[in-house]
Amino acid sequence: MRSFGNLVLNEWLKMFKKRSFFVPYAIITAFILLFAYLTQFMGGLQNVLTAPQFAEVVVAQNGLGQFLVILSIICTAGIVSKEFSGGTIKLLLIRSVSRSKILASKYAIVLLYSFLLTLYSLLIGLATGAVMFGFSGIAELSHLLAATLYHGVYLTVYVTVTFMIGTLTRSSGATIGIGMTLLMLEGLIVALLSKYPIVKYLLFTNTDLSVYANGSPPFQGMTLTFSLIVLAVYLFLFLGASFVTFKKRDVA
Repeated sequence: MRSFGNLVLNEWLKMFKKRSFFVPYAIITAFILLFAYLTQFMGGLQNVLTAPQFAEVVVAQNGLGQFLVILSIICTAGIVSKEFSGGTIKLLLIRSVSRSKILASKYAIVLLYSFLLTLYSLLIGLATGAVMFGFSGIAELSHLLAATLYHGVYLTVYVTVTFMIGTLTRSSGATIGIGMTLLMLEGLIVALLSKYPIVKYLLFTNTDLSVYANGSPPFQGMTLTFSLIVLAVYLFLFLGASFVTFKKRDVA
């Protein structure tokens, strides 16, 4: 367990030393401040929104939450592929730890980094909302917590998909392209297959769990438990494909 912790720490230090480490945080800050400005002075909602409501918009799938997923996809894409393209993967594999631990540490760090982006967005959203709209509506914090949990599941799914693609293709560009395409076309794919019973078992039909908060499942017969089980199966398959491929791949 200690060796795994050292691997995670090593991955974090490698990510932290990159010049681009703080770029997503700067972009998130700029987007939230711009969105708050437009909402208050151009949207006419200064007397309607509260700080928790504004922060909820930040993580909502139909709000800025989608942008957080895009940033996470970009950050996840190169975690494995750049090790191969730069030749540094050889330095990792000569260690006395298994390939499974090495890949698991990389998966853990991209999840950690993605969740930290979300946490940072929430804090900036709450602070900005408190300044511009006032920190009333304490009871709405429960809705904010639920929205954050839904976003966490949505984020985990796309980070895992991107992680698998990066492990299989070893190409950052291809990984970002495929990940972004899936993200943008998920609604279209569900709509095209909506007439078929198999649509309930598609990954994209089950990623947005926030629909259950309104009591309106995507299709008849679907429940929150059903979607969680479907997502768990997909995540198991994605991670299984990643680990099997990484363990069997030859490194010249």
